[in-house]
Amino acid sequence: MNMDKALTGHKVGFVGLGNMGSAMARHLHEAGAEVVVWNRSPQPAEAAEARGMRRAATLPGLAREVGGGTICLNLTTTEVVREAAFGSNGLAAGLSENALLIDFGTTGVPETREFAKRTAWVDAPVSGGQVGAEAATLTIMAGGSDENYQRALPVFRVLGQRSTHMGPSGAGQVTKLANQLIVAQTIDAVAQALRLAELSGVDPALVREALLGGFAESRILNLHGDRMVRRDFNPGGRAALQLKDVRLICELAESLHFSSPTLDNCRKQWERFVHEEGHGEKDHSGLFLLYDKP
Repeated sequence: MNMDKALTGHKVGFVGLGNMGSAMARHLHEAGAEVVVWNRSPQPAEAAEARGMRRAATLPGLAREVGGGTICLNLTTTEVVREAAFGSNGLAAGLSENALLIDFGTTGVPETREFAKRTAWVDAPVSGGQVGAEAATLTIMAGGSDENYQRALPVFRVLGQRSTHMGPSGAGQVTKLANQLIVAQTIDAVAQALRLAELSGVDPALVREALLGGFAESRILNLHGDRMVRRDFNPGGRAALQLKDVRLICELAESLHFSSPTLDNCRKQWERFVHEEGHGEKDHSGLFLLYDKP
C-alpha cells in the first residue's frame, strides 16, 4: 500500500474500475490524492465511493471536477478509449486545457498518436496484471513529451515499481505490444510443454518445478504454468483482451511490412480459443485447453 501521502494536493480522475483499475484508484487515494472516479457499471464506482473517493455522474463532470489535474484511463479497447475521451458525452466536453490524460490500457498506435495531438496525453500501458496492480508493482512503459512524462511521474511512482520513458507518443504502446507478443507466444509454448509432459506420463507440476530456475524460467511458467497444472482459469487477464492485443500486434506488423509465420499462427490460436472454442471470458492461461483433449 502507498500510505506516504505522496499525492497530497493532487486532483486525479480515474475512468475504468475493472480488476486492475479499482486497485490502482485505491492506491492513488491512499497516497493522498483527491480521486474522482467514473465507471460504466455502478457497482465498482459505489465501492470506490465507500472507500472515500468521489463518484462523478458523467465523464464531463469528472473532467470539470479534476480541472487542470490528471485523468487516468484504464479501459478495454481503442474504441472505448476514443469514446470516453472524445465522444459526445466524453471527457472532452468538460476538459480543462491544462489537464493531463494518462492511458494505462493497450491502445492502437496510430490512434494514440492522434489522441496526443488533441490534448496533453501520455500512453502508459502496464505489465504485471492484476497481481501487479494490487501490489502497486506494475511495470509502466510510457510514451509522450518529456514535459508530460514528468507530470505523470508522481502517479507512476505510486502505482508501479518501474517506469520508463520510451519516447514520443505511441512509443509506450509499441513497447507494450512487444511485451504482449512475447506473452501470447510464451503462454502457448508453456501450455504445449506441460501438456506434452503430461501425455508422456510425467507429472506436469514437477516439470514446472524442475524448469523454474533454468533457462526456460519465466513469470508465465511460474504463475500461468501453475494455473495450467491446476486447471484454474478463472479470469485475471481475460483471453478476449489477449486476442485484442494480438490483433493490434498484427495490425502494427502489417503497417510496417513485417512478416512472421509464428505471429500468424499465434493469432490463429487465440482466434480459435476465443471464437471457435468460446473461451473469451476465461483467463488467458486457459489457452492450455486447446491441448487438453483426449
